[in-house]
Amino acid sequence: MVTRIGNNTLIMNYVHIAHDCIVGDSCILANSTQLAGHIVLEDHVRAMGEVGVHQFTRVGSYAMLAANAQVEKDVPPYTIASGDRAHLVGVHEIGLKRAGFDAGVIAAIKRAVRTLFFSGTPREEALSQVIAESGGVPEVARMVDFIRNSARGVIGRERE
Repeated sequence: MVTRIGNNTLIMNYVHIAHDCIVGDSCILANSTQLAGHIVLEDHVRAMGEVGVHQFTRVGSYAMLAANAQVEKDVPPYTIASGDRAHLVGVHEIGLKRAGFDAGVIAAIKRAVRTLFFSGTPREEALSQVIAESGGVPEVARMVDFIRNSARGVIGRERE
């Protein structure tokens, strides 16, 4: 198999990218980020330094991995993961604004994340609710598909 690194990706000092990884376009991997084998980082992912990512993990587009995050499960697109045994802390709103996302799209993503991760609603019920409310927003539909197609499971809130 092949490790592929996308265009316009910045890889800083002491980053390790193991075998069979796919790193998308326009990613930033800050100092000492460590990627185990078979990882997929979609486009525009930010890893803020000394991040560790477990093998067979996926990180969605425009997600941010906070400094020192230790990621064992998939990280949905447009979100921020933080902490030892990383948990979801919210939407990567500043990154989305900088990337030119429309304010209405950002608001829909925030509503979806609130419903999926912070409402206490069971996951399948929350996914159905998000599709009913915002399924017409392509970014929200993409997030729902990412979660439904996760083989490792997705990160949750700190208390989950």
